[in-house]
Amino acid sequence: MLKAVSYQGEHKMKVILLQGGARKKGNTAKVLNWVEEELKSNGHEVETIYLHSKDLKGCIGCKKCKEIPDAVGCVQKDDILEILEKMIGAEAVVFSSPLYFWGINAQLKAVIDRTYSLYTNANLPGHKSLVEGQRQALLLTGAGPWDNNAEGAFTAFGRMQKYHKAVNAGELFIGGCTTPSEMDPSVRAKAIEFAHKLIK
Repeated sequence: MLKAVSYQGEHKMKVILLQGGARKKGNTAKVLNWVEEELKSNGHEVETIYLHSKDLKGCIGCKKCKEIPDAVGCVQKDDILEILEKMIGAEAVVFSSPLYFWGINAQLKAVIDRTYSLYTNANLPGHKSLVEGQRQALLLTGAGPWDNNAEGAFTAFGRMQKYHKAVNAGELFIGGCTTPSEMDPSVRAKAIEFAHKLIK
């Protein structure tokens, strides 16, 4: 079970934010930045990882990782190995992305696919996960509405958490996005609320 970092006797958490948006000042980045600011203002240890600057290879389905149950046993040598190790050391992780074709984008998907190496014996009595008990949340931004557009990505995210043996700590979709400067002021309030749900 993951343990919280303690700051002056208070329950503080180590949080990883996976920034999947390609634009460092885009819609996803802006909302995630509000989340980061709120977490840091409450004393939590936060690291944002900008995925587009990383070498990310997709899962090749070789299952070699299942031969090493207590470690990240992926045979591919890229930046995802370090990301997975940081995830294992965190108590909470936010997965964020713009919505592309009714789902998350390729960069975040590569990371999620490679989390296959974090658990063994799925759906069996010996099911183990290196991130068991971790609080995980999904943040998506998109130009369109929720209906017939975003819900599938959140359904898939919830199913992933079953295999991670993780806790669903929040879901936020910001639709109707154009440019960050045109974002409604209420979005910041939603981002702050999302941050508080994450570390509850």
